[in-house]
Amino acid sequence: MLFDQIAQNKRRTVYLLVGFTILMLLIGAAVGYYAVGSMEVGLIAAAVIGAIYAWIMIEQSTEIVMSMNHAREITDKNQAPQLWNVVEDMAMVANVPMPRVFIIDDPSPNAFATGNSPKNSAVAATTGILARLNREELEGVMAHEMSHVRNYDIRISTIALALTAAISLLVNIGSRFWMFGGNRKNDSKNEGGGQAQLIMMVVSIVLMVLGPIVATIVQLAISRNREYLADASAVELTRNPQGLISALKKISDSEPMQNADPNSAALYIEDPMKKKSMAHLFSTHPETTDRIARLEKM
Repeated sequence: MLFDQIAQNKRRTVYLLVGFTILMLLIGAAVGYYAVGSMEVGLIAAAVIGAIYAWIMIEQSTEIVMSMNHAREITDKNQAPQLWNVVEDMAMVANVPMPRVFIIDDPSPNAFATGNSPKNSAVAATTGILARLNREELEGVMAHEMSHVRNYDIRISTIALALTAAISLLVNIGSRFWMFGGNRKNDSKNEGGGQAQLIMMVVSIVLMVLGPIVATIVQLAISRNREYLADASAVELTRNPQGLISALKKISDSEPMQNADPNSAALYIEDPMKKKSMAHLFSTHPETTDRIARLEKM
């Protein structure tokens, strides 16, 4: 049951990332055709921009994300003994290097992991989670975060964020040409009865309009999928689903975080903004009741 769920979630994530990349290239082609009349130029531009964004985010993800969330690093176990010991224990069980440890001054309980690989990972916990959770519950949370590290979810989330940013940049470029009427060469062809060019122009515009929305949906789908996987992997590490179940209940019933960055909300173990979207597609996290129900079956 556990290993089947892990394998299934990994396959789904691969499909989503492939689809994400294809979407970015399609939007690049659309922008290229609309702006300069060349899909090839757009494809190349999309690939280059996506690669640059991914490289920057992967290389600097920890510093960027921690700064965005006002986290401070602790470098000695005496600064937060229980958190340090639990992170160290869970890293050992997960067979990953000890990550850097950060604390966020916020009364709402929450936590996340980031980094570009297990060797360069980091975890952050709020002061609220340290005050409200007992050791068993904290172990469940940190096992969840170590699972993100071990499963390379931290890199996948970083790549998804970079691809979303790349798509936004491509659409912004296309919108600037849109303001000035698009590619004049294509316009002249359309005046001459180029019906195919007109159709391609309409498709390009539709892709530029809907692309960012679809990108957001795919990014959030990746996040939700990895949360299920990390929950299952956490149970594999602790052999105690009750600790994580109890922690999720406390975190879910708490108030929103005060200074969490919305762009990194999907990294947290639970939505720090506490936004309950009517459309599941636009949720950063799976419903807590669904997560708990899965954990109770393990």
